[in-house]
Amino acid sequence: MAKGVKKIQITKGLYYPDMSVKGQRVTLKPDQWVYFGVEEWLPDTTAEDKKKEIIWMRQTNDKKIIINQAPSKGGYKFLISKQFCGSYHYYIEASLSGKRDPKNNTGLYVKGWCEPKIVSSKWTTQRGSKVSIKNQNKVNYISYGHIVYLNLITEGLNGNNVIIEVWNQQYAREDKPIHVYTNVQVIDGEVNLKIENTYSWMAHVENIQNVEEFYIKVKDSASKKYIKDDRGDDLHAIYLNVKNKVVTTNANVSKNQTPTKVYKPDVSAVRYEPCKFEVINITEPEVKDGKAENTTALLFNNGDGLKQLKTGPLQEHIQRTIFYKFDSTVIDKDGEAILNNVLKFLLEHKDSTINLSGYACVIGKENYNKGLSQKRSDIVKKFFADGGLDPQRIISTGKGEVDPTDDKMGRDNIKYKDEKEYENNRRVDISFVFNAHDAQTIMYELVAPSISDKKELTVDVIGFDTKICFRDSKHKHKKEIYVVDVGQAIDAGDTKKVFTTPSFNYSVYSDLSQFTALPVRYLWPAGTNPNQFHLHVHSCRYYSNEKRTTVLMKVYPDIKWTLSFTLNLTNDLSVTWMNMDPHEHKELQKRAGKMGAEKRWKQKDASLGFSLKAKWNNDKQEDEFKYEYETKFKKIYDTFASIGAVSDGITSQAKGKVRSISPKGIPVSFAVKPPNLELSGNWLLKHPKDNNKILGTEVAIGLKASPLIGLEMTVDLLGALVFGISGAVSGGTAAPGVTRLYQEIQGKLKSGIDVGNDNAGFKASVDIFMDLIISSIIEVESEFKFNTAGKLKDSDFKISAKSKLKVELKVGVKIQGEVSLAIIKAEAYFEASASGSASVTFGHGINYDEKGLYYRPALGFDGLDAQYLVTISVGLAIKIAKNKHKVEESRNGKYEIAKGEYKNVIPPFDVIKELESYFGMDANIPIIKND
Repeated sequence: MAKGVKKIQITKGLYYPDMSVKGQRVTLKPDQWVYFGVEEWLPDTTAEDKKKEIIWMRQTNDKKIIINQAPSKGGYKFLISKQFCGSYHYYIEASLSGKRDPKNNTGLYVKGWCEPKIVSSKWTTQRGSKVSIKNQNKVNYISYGHIVYLNLITEGLNGNNVIIEVWNQQYAREDKPIHVYTNVQVIDGEVNLKIENTYSWMAHVENIQNVEEFYIKVKDSASKKYIKDDRGDDLHAIYLNVKNKVVTTNANVSKNQTPTKVYKPDVSAVRYEPCKFEVINITEPEVKDGKAENTTALLFNNGDGLKQLKTGPLQEHIQRTIFYKFDSTVIDKDGEAILNNVLKFLLEHKDSTINLSGYACVIGKENYNKGLSQKRSDIVKKFFADGGLDPQRIISTGKGEVDPTDDKMGRDNIKYKDEKEYENNRRVDISFVFNAHDAQTIMYELVAPSISDKKELTVDVIGFDTKICFRDSKHKHKKEIYVVDVGQAIDAGDTKKVFTTPSFNYSVYSDLSQFTALPVRYLWPAGTNPNQFHLHVHSCRYYSNEKRTTVLMKVYPDIKWTLSFTLNLTNDLSVTWMNMDPHEHKELQKRAGKMGAEKRWKQKDASLGFSLKAKWNNDKQEDEFKYEYETKFKKIYDTFASIGAVSDGITSQAKGKVRSISPKGIPVSFAVKPPNLELSGNWLLKHPKDNNKILGTEVAIGLKASPLIGLEMTVDLLGALVFGISGAVSGGTAAPGVTRLYQEIQGKLKSGIDVGNDNAGFKASVDIFMDLIISSIIEVESEFKFNTAGKLKDSDFKISAKSKLKVELKVGVKIQGEVSLAIIKAEAYFEASASGSASVTFGHGINYDEKGLYYRPALGFDGLDAQYLVTISVGLAIKIAKNKHKVEESRNGKYEIAKGEYKNVIPPFDVIKELESYFGMDANIPIIKND
């Protein structure tokens, strides 16, 4: 039956199509992953076969040595660095059976291409030495005849042949080439040239000095171009200093050598042993939007995202033994099975050095047995080499009859009573060291009720198989999973529970039950000590160190908190005025006096409501702290002292602006209204979006302000209208006199006077007001939700309005008294109406980043413009108007004598910025810090 992989292809990744031949060879772009998959199967391959693990093998171009082998149910990924780019091809092959196909090209030849370059160059006196004698100061030097090693690290030249020219540095004339080495092969991206003919250089040096300087140039044999370095220079290995002295006249042929390799066990997060598990899932019940549903956390997936420990690797020593018949070097079936198992393991664990020790029993001559033991060891080496293992990794030694553990051996013809003793000494021991898998413990955080309720989890370990464990019989991994409970509620110490099935249920709990009466202990549940449950699952491929916890479950309390806070302050925060009449002046003084008393006694008149409620154990238990009272209290004074500073900033700014642009003498007052706040908060531990392995504090903050801070401005607009009228009638010349007259009349009218004359025969009490009032009673409702372990993009901020409040204002004349017409005729020559519009900008500035949540208030006044319209009655207008005919044409019984706009009664200003500048403070207020 012909089944297996017939052809492979690239499924993902970048390559050069014009440098590739479909189905045969491909040229890759360097330093990026390329993925291979099966393109075509042999005809007898079943659907079940296609689901099995495929063995992927990367080999040398002659297909003799397997460089890397990895089983995978998916594809194979490969990255080629610039150092290994060049003409050298690797052969990538996939096999269902794990055996290579020597006849058919089922795989692909793969190479990489990048711009050729010399990355580094050095001269050394010993092969592989890290001490370079390359220098420009003539400190280190050799003599003619000394052996010297040239090492070059290259890019884009692997497998190429290069020409190396040795040049002599000249000062009075042009530099001179004195020797050429041709057909030097770049192996694994390196040139390692052993030069034994430095004596022959001497004959080509002209005008020889005490110390001569030599460098090299490198030419690609194919392109005939000189290879440059990162700086664009084609001179390399500057300089080798040679003293004018001869130590030997030998001129042996120089040799190119393979790079010096030190075979050490590979440290990798990914292992390929058949003793393995693939996936760990934990499912827990949760309630979302009032509905019960299960949430599954993928904690482990074939080693993805594992972090290695910073400590040294966990080394494991492996030893296997095969036995031979008497005087035989033939490997039997049992021995072949052991060697195949070891070979597969070694191909998947590159760079371990393998030691083979052959032995023979004491029957026969010692010298003969010495040779027999070496043959037995060498035959195992050949078996491994034929299987694709790099022979350079294998050290084969024949020990003969010598066994340090048995003092009977080492002498000819020693006889044993038990034939088994002879058989045990006809053997080859295979030993090597590799780094076992020992990654960091996976952390899984969750919430659960107390031990009385618990939360039942479902644990699934998928692909768990320990049948082919590579450890010896005493230390083989078992197909079992155990959980160690070190919770605070366990009085008898740690409790261990073992499970022999890959899927099981396990209940976890928090330590809430010990403190039922004190839920405040868990006010910030993330700061409590979680109960710990250690989940252990181990295999050769992953978490082979049984002392290392695979998954640590940290169980936090399921407590949920709700905060409600209300605060209403009674008195104004700030008030200021100018040029008000005595009655208003008295009222404003009274309001200011209350504020003064608050400052002296450092207390505020307030109404406070507070509630803090906790629910836990699946919401079955709850407790509440609640206080509601009205009092004068000092604790919140400091909190609102800053709001008082804001208020002072508003009033001082407004007052200054009015003085600077308004006509002097206009009565105006400013007041900052106190806050009425409703603050709500909810917080609990919860997994953030897109990450159900960790917990963060899920926070929802709600703020309702009615107002948060209010701004009230009162302008006695009658003064502004008198100013406007005087300008309309007299061109502005009468403005000061009319203003003073208005102030005098207004002061008397506000107090109430007798109005009229004896002929009219009546008196009336009159109160005239024409105030323009701007009141920013702002209602704002906002909500902010975020998770302290979540991403910024997943936070949610809502605000009901941007809080730009526009107020339409109307002004009129209100007369108290029955005979209003007589009053108007006697004391006032006009009727007025006006409107003004203004806006107050208020808002929340919420800044949330990785450090936490910050609040910034936004408060500004957008300024005031007033429009005014002044009319008088038609009857009065006819008496005073020059053009009586025009007045008579008025349709509404009114005659307009003044109309206009009063721009920038109050100009705009940003209160918060002004305060930051004035006090040198930062208005950003931290609410929650994530640390």
